[in-house]
Formats: sequence, C-alpha cells, structure tokens
Amino acid sequence: MSGPKVVIIGAGIVGCALADELTARGWTDVTVLERGPLFVTGGSSSHAPGLVFQTNPSRTMARMARHTVAKYLEMDCFRQVGSLEVATTPERLAELHRRFGFGQSWGIPSAVLDPAETAALFPMLDKDRVLGGLHVPGDGLASAVDAARRQAERARERGARFVPGEEVMAISDAGTIRTAENTYASDIVVSCAGFWGPKVGAMAGVTIPLLPMAHQYVRTDGTGAHDNLPILRHQDRDLYFRAHGEALGIGSYLHEPMPVDLADLPGGDHPSMMPFTPGTFAESWSAAAELLPVLADTRIADGFNGVFSFTADGFPLLGESRERPGFWAAEAIWVTHSAGAARAVAEWMVTGRPSLDLHECDLNRFDAAQLAPSYVRERSVRNFVEVYDVVHPLDPPSVRNVRVSPFHSRQVELGAVFGDAAATGWERPLWYASNPPPPAPRPRDGWSARHWSPIAETEARITRERVAMYDMTPLTRLEVTGPVSFLQDLTSGNVDRKVGSVVYTLLLDQAGGIRSDITVARLAEDRRQVGVNGPLDLDWLLRKAPEGVRIRDVTGGTCGIGLWGPRARDVVAPLTDIDVAPDAFRYFQCRQGYIGTVPVTMLRLSYVGELGWEIYARADHGLALWDTLWAAGRRHGMIAAGRAAFQSLRLEKGYRAWGVDMTTEDDPCQAGLAAGPEPDRRLTCLLLTDAGAVPMGREPVYAEGAPVGHVTSAAFGHTVGAPIAYAWMPAGLSVPGTRVEIGYFDRRLAATVAAEPLFDPKHERLRS
Repeated sequence: MSGPKVVIIGAGIVGCALADELTARGWTDVTVLERGPLFVTGGSSSHAPGLVFQTNPSRTMARMARHTVAKYLEMDCFRQVGSLEVATTPERLAELHRRFGFGQSWGIPSAVLDPAETAALFPMLDKDRVLGGLHVPGDGLASAVDAARRQAERARERGARFVPGEEVMAISDAGTIRTAENTYASDIVVSCAGFWGPKVGAMAGVTIPLLPMAHQYVRTDGTGAHDNLPILRHQDRDLYFRAHGEALGIGSYLHEPMPVDLADLPGGDHPSMMPFTPGTFAESWSAAAELLPVLADTRIADGFNGVFSFTADGFPLLGESRERPGFWAAEAIWVTHSAGAARAVAEWMVTGRPSLDLHECDLNRFDAAQLAPSYVRERSVRNFVEVYDVVHPLDPPSVRNVRVSPFHSRQVELGAVFGDAAATGWERPLWYASNPPPPAPRPRDGWSARHWSPIAETEARITRERVAMYDMTPLTRLEVTGPVSFLQDLTSGNVDRKVGSVVYTLLLDQAGGIRSDITVARLAEDRRQVGVNGPLDLDWLLRKAPEGVRIRDVTGGTCGIGLWGPRARDVVAPLTDIDVAPDAFRYFQCRQGYIGTVPVTMLRLSYVGELGWEIYARADHGLALWDTLWAAGRRHGMIAAGRAAFQSLRLEKGYRAWGVDMTTEDDPCQAGLAAGPEPDRRLTCLLLTDAGAVPMGREPVYAEGAPVGHVTSAAFGHTVGAPIAYAWMPAGLSVPGTRVEIGYFDRRLAATVAAEPLFDPKHERLRS
C-alpha cells in the first residue's frame, strides 16, 4: 500500500523530516515541492545556526527535542557538544535551577554548576561576572541542511520524490496544486513552508497564524574558540553563542522585534537572509563583550538578519484544517523540534492519533478573535521578547480585553485583577481588591507569589463559610441538537439520560483514546448543553457531526455564574421559580426557569466542593443576572471571588483540570476517572510541609533521591492549611503516607501522599 497521494510544500528540515516519517510508515506516494534549490533552499533551515537546547517547560516540546537529538545523532548530523546556560543575576540563577527541574521531570540529564565549573567549560567567560550555569551534556549542534538532505535521501529510497524550483501559485478545492510550470494532484497537502506558510495557507483558504520576524546573527574573526566548545546561552541579555572553528557565532534577541513583510524579502538564493543592520546589533555586541572579554579585541566578520517564524504563544502549528479537510500544517517549527514534530504529525496522519499530546501545538487551538492579524502580530512580537526573558516580566500587552464577560464592568468596580486565558482570549478575574486580605497573610516566596494575592485566602474562606460568585463565562459551551447517538458514539459514558440530567464523561478520539473531559446537560429531548475544553473540542465535534446534528458555540452569546457555598440556596431560592430543595434539584441535574426576570439554565455542579449551581443566561441578560444575585447575596455575606481561590478549592476537592493534570497521553484509570486494570502510575495528591513554598507545576518529584514523576498543578489549600500538589507518580508510591520530595528551584520540599479528596471526602456538602 502506497497510501494517499501526499504533496508536501517546502523541503526545509521539517518537510524532509515529514517525508522521511511518512514513507517509513508505508505512505510512499509523497511529492515534496520546493520553491528554491535542494537543499540549501533559501528558507530558515538554510541559515539556522543549529543550536539545540532540549530543556523546555513543556513536556511535549521537550519530548520532540529529545527525539530530534536521538534521530540526528543516529544519522550523523548532530554534534553533541553539550549546552551551557549562564546566570549573571540571582534571579537567573534561580531560573536555571528551575530549568534543571524541568530536565529532571522530562528525563533530560543536566547539572547546575558553580562559577568555577561554569568557566572551566567555557574558558572565554568572565568568571567574575558569572554566578553559575546549567550544563546539559546531551544538547548540541544540528546541521539543518545535512539533516534535511539525509532524511530526503531515506524518503527517496522508499519512493518519495523531491522537486526543486517549484513555487506553489495556487491550490484548488480539489487539492490540485499549480506551480508556474506544472500541476500536481493530491489527496493531502501539507504546508511545511516556514515563514511562507501564511501565503500557502491563504491559497487554500486556511489561516496560518504566524509572523515572520528577523533575528540577528553574526560571525566574528578568530577568538581562540574551537568546535568542541558547548553551545552557550546568556538569557540575562538574550544572547547565544556557538563555535565556528576559531570564530564565534552570536545570535541576539536583545534587539527590538523586527516583523518582516514577505514583499520586503531580498531576492536571490537566500531570501530569508536580510541585510545586517549594525546599529541594531550595537547593544548586543556590548553585552556579548561584557560576558566574553575576548570580544573586545575582535571584530564582526559578517552578519545577517535571518527570518524565522513566530506564533502568538510560542508553540508550533500542527494538524489538519477543519475548514479545508486534507490540508495539513507543520509550521513554526525550529530545528530543535523538527524531527520530533515531524514524527508526531506523521503518526497523526497515518493512524489518526499522535503518540504525544499536541493540544498546545494544534493548528485549531485558537479562538476566532485570536486569528485576527493584529492579535497575531502583537502577541508574536511580545513572544519574541518574552520567551527569552521569563525572569523579568513585561508590561501587560495592549492586546487585552479581546473577550470580556457581560459582568466585566461590575468586576472592574470591585477592583478585579484580571488574567488573560491564553487558550481562548477571555479576561478572567484572579482576585478582587474589594475583598480584604486576611489579618495575618501567610508569607510566600517571590516566585510562587507571582500572579497571586493573599486576598485569595479570604475568597476561599468565604466560599467555604458563606457564599461566593465566580465568573464561569469563559467555559466553552455548545448547544447540540439532534440524535443523542452522535454523542454516545464519541464518549465513554452513557449520555442518553432523561431530560434534566447532567453527565460528566470523556470525549474520545477515533482510536478510542481520550481527547478531553466534557459535561452533557440534557435540556430537552433533542437539545443539550455541552461544556467542553475550548476550540479543540468544538473542532472535533464539528468534524464528527453527522447529517441532522447541529452544533453551535453559544459561549460568546451567553454568560455564566458559579454560585457556591453553604448559603447558596438561601441566596437563590427566593429569586427563582425553580424548586432548589435538596430532593427536588439533586447533584448532576439541570433545570430551566427564571432568576428574577432573567431566563436561566441552572446546572447542579460544583468545581469547588460546595453546594451550588452553575447559572447560565443570555449575554444581554448578564448584568441583570449579576445585579439580581449580588443584591440578594449581600445580606448573606456574599462576595465575588476569582481564579486563585477557585484553584485552591478545586485541588482541595481533588478535581482534575484537562490539559493541566491530564492529557491525551494519560489513561483515565491512571487519572482516577475510570475503573479498569491496575495502572502503573497514578495522578497523586501530595501535601507539602513547607507552608511558604507553593510549586508552580512541572517540578520533579523524588523518591529516595531519584526522580519518579512530576507535578501537574498546585495551590495553597486554605481550608486544609497546607500547599497541595497533584503529581504523576508510580502506582507503588501513590499510597497515602508515602513520603517524597518535590524539586523546587535549588531546594527539595518534603511532601506526603494524601488520601483524596482532602476536603469533604463523603461529599456531604455537595449533596446538602
């Protein structure tokens, strides 16, 4: 079987890697079209300096990088010289300890070195300026052109063909690709065109939301360097270095971002290499000479402004367009992740399910507003800077308030401090300044105190003791009408329940694996409200909806309030015509009626472990709903509360968050969501001893000194009086009372496995 007819656009390192991976899986009818020559194509791969740093906060990206290193080592186009990241400030040194923790979590060996050890690895360093370094022996240098050529040779041996000098001019609805000279038929088109991706996508009517930007790179005269030096990164000044024989290559992100219009690209064989602008590089050169004094007696031999692809969130763009079935993207992929990303896309194309969780990278992950050119431009520009300076936060971006709930004006009046939900663009209150902090706030260290306030303790306490309102508008809600068999076939549970029921279930992919978790509320015989986890779930359901089923995203036209706490019934009962007595309105039930004059849908659900409801209404009734509940609730001591308190209460109750605690790589039995065979690992609840340090997620978990798992989410549990962390761990260690440690920067935090849920284990408050 040769498989479908696949045309890949672009023979850079990604296009060649994908051709290799597809043909290795039996899809051999592959044609790769390249606008330039083979294999110095003139795209980003042709000038990429090839530095590969595997360590990444994202498990998926780290795994892609690890596979890239392993594959290119085997193909003899990777030099494993190691990497060295240096710190010249205490804050950066702390960040290097954190990055060491990421490596421990994802299986990437590394070590934090003292100043003398750091200078010994890279003798040109000013050892008096350096406070320490992170050494990753497995990192190194990939030869992008060689890797592309060798993967293309393997693909050719299996039947693929590579055609140079074929710039794509048009893509028809039938998948016919037209160049200046020829036409090519296809069943599947894959855009691997790099910064030309948006232009290629537009030919097919598909938005590829990336921004080409120039990045400066120079080579020096001889400095006494040698090719066995590790690659070097100086994040305090956004610089990196590699050896070119006795010369050094220096790349900089210190300059102002330089977005590029494709019309301004130079012609010739290297359109992605724009003229060097020395004035822009002046600050970078001074900063480089401060770190490496040898540069004071050296000059720049040559340089260029190289064009690369950037996205709004820093992740690649992978997957098939829903609007244009058969059109796939593998874009915004750096050399570091090239082979790993290509393998994942090939698995996805051939089997329907990649082995890695790709929700961070999925082409369809954005809300429509996040595809606006102005949004893509500003967020990509910001990402250019922010990715390379996690220690020093930037001012808030001007592209905010892209999506706000109808309650926004009331929240502003209450002093809401907002966070931006990057996945969907919603503004969400983190806490409210109108709520007083506790009399004696618990101290927290500087890192875990970011994006946090002691007010969260007040909001959590009042939720537990009285009642609070939470803005649930950003939760994606779909209206699904038509036969229930559609949903039944795509979920793990029985969703064919009577009208008025709510079902929590798992959304499955075509191979039976988990895609997400959802709630299904049956409002009428043929109408359901389905709560999903953002655009990717909507995309999947729309792809699978048969004739006679209508799916409508009603999130933007509706709003929602979570009214939770022991006095929730006292607030809502006098306002509604719905019987909210315990026996009349049970947990996992839904009802429709009125609150005051507002038509509402009420779901008896609670993410915080307290009595209460999710209350939904049309957006035009939003202010009336808020004001009605607010006026009635004040006599019961009600407050508005934000996400910081929500996160704390959620973890106390043991509720899992999709995409954070669980992904497509996890088994529901392991996550405690389903019965089944004894798993080899479990999502485990940990209580920490040190009340002043709260993990931020992705830290390693140690048992007897060895890394055995990683933290998914954490918060201070204000009811239980201790930090809580959830972590994936071996099942044998997931026994209450087991003692472990969590790697937290340069410390180990003592933790104990706890039985869950920590709060109200008999669920009496939920059922009250």
